Amino acid sequence: MIMGILNECMNRDVQVWTIKDNYRLGSDINSKVLAFAFGLSAEIERNLISQRTKEALARKRAEGVILGRPKGSKSKVKKLTGKEAEIKTLLEKKYPSQLLPGFWEYIGSQWQNL
Repeated sequence: MIMGILNECMNRDVQVWTIKDNYRLGSDINSKVLAFAFGLSAEIERNLISQRTKEALARKRAEGVILGRPKGSKSKVKKLTGKEAEIKTLLEKKYPSQLLPGFWEYIGSQWQNL
C-alpha cells in the first residue's frame, strides 16, 4: 500500500520528504532505488513476522496446546449488546425483529427518526 502511494507520487512528480530521517523521494533514480529498498525491507519484515508466528503456533501445537477459542464458548459481546432500550422501542413500533441486526449498519444513530 505504501509503495503504491510512493509510486503514484513519483509518477506525478510529487516530492515526498520524510521528517525524521530527511529523505527526499522524487522522480529521480536515487529516489526510486531508495523506495525500492524501503519496499524490500518492509516485505522482508512481513515475511519474518509471518515465519515467527507460524513457528510459534507449530511449537504450541507440538506441546499439545489447543489453539483458538474453546469449543462451545460464546462471545460475551454481541452486535446488539447495549442496545436493549432501542430494541425494545423499535419492537414497540412494530419494527420487524429480523431486520434489527442490520438496522444499525444502515441507519446508525438515526433510529429515533422512524
